[in-house]
Amino acid sequence: MRFSYCDGYAAPLPPGHAFPMGKFAALHALLVRERLVGPDDVCAPREADWADLLAAHDADYLTRFASGTFARLEARRTGLPWSPALVRRSRLEARGTLDAALHALTTFGAPGGGIAANAGGGTHHAYAGHGEGFCLLNDVAVAIRCLQRAAWIARACVVDLDVHQGNGTAAIFAGDEAVTTFSVHGARNYPARKEASTLDIALDDGTTDDAYLDAVMAALPGVLARARADVVFYVAGVDIVADDRFGRLAVTREGLRRRERAVLTLLRDARVPVVLLASGGYAPGPTDAARADATADRHADAHREAARLWR
Repeated sequence: MRFSYCDGYAAPLPPGHAFPMGKFAALHALLVRERLVGPDDVCAPREADWADLLAAHDADYLTRFASGTFARLEARRTGLPWSPALVRRSRLEARGTLDAALHALTTFGAPGGGIAANAGGGTHHAYAGHGEGFCLLNDVAVAIRCLQRAAWIARACVVDLDVHQGNGTAAIFAGDEAVTTFSVHGARNYPARKEASTLDIALDDGTTDDAYLDAVMAALPGVLARARADVVFYVAGVDIVADDRFGRLAVTREGLRRRERAVLTLLRDARVPVVLLASGGYAPGPTDAARADATADRHADAHREAARLWR
């Protein structure tokens, strides 16, 4: 499975920052160690072109983003201290999702429609005109708009199972019949103000394995049938696990594995190209490095399942 990653995915953060920036390198190292990704599978993206970013973002926002000239409130909403390295990281991550989509679309002879992954991606809180919630650029929206513009695809589906609603993605594609957005998230979790996805399922705090999986799998087949998508972006956030710092659900680690098995099996059987994205996850640990490693191990569950299904 092709895997978008490079060292530039990390940008400096203050010690103890809530965002586990080290998880991208940790995930790459873990997948290599488990031989789920080989040397020829890792594709280092270049920075996304500004013209490509304009396909999903407003020009004035990109100017502020590039220069760091955010108003104080706007800067606080992102949750990340601005730096040139953060701009580069965000552009690399956005291009990584586009590259993964192209790999998935051109993987011939796969048991499903082909699958590729990004070590990051799923930055679903970024709107066309502002960033928030650790998300500066909406990589999925950029990829979909670029693929449509180049006539690689006509229709797309976003399956967003991060515990936080994909509000930016929903807003960008509001009213667009060619893009189906599906979000299963915590009803009382961030963001406080939800947008309207094509289909939203809001879960109570403390939702456990069976109730969570029932909610996802009762709806997903219908979502895929409605979408008639040329490609599916699976935003596989792992912040549903019970001890996640920002999760508030009560799904076990085994419940996460069951989700990946069920969702990826359904996507493979639908014979549609799949782009696997990490999105959120905030596992506990005594140090920044330990938290990054623990979070990466949770993200790896989807890759482990994908390797089994797309072999």
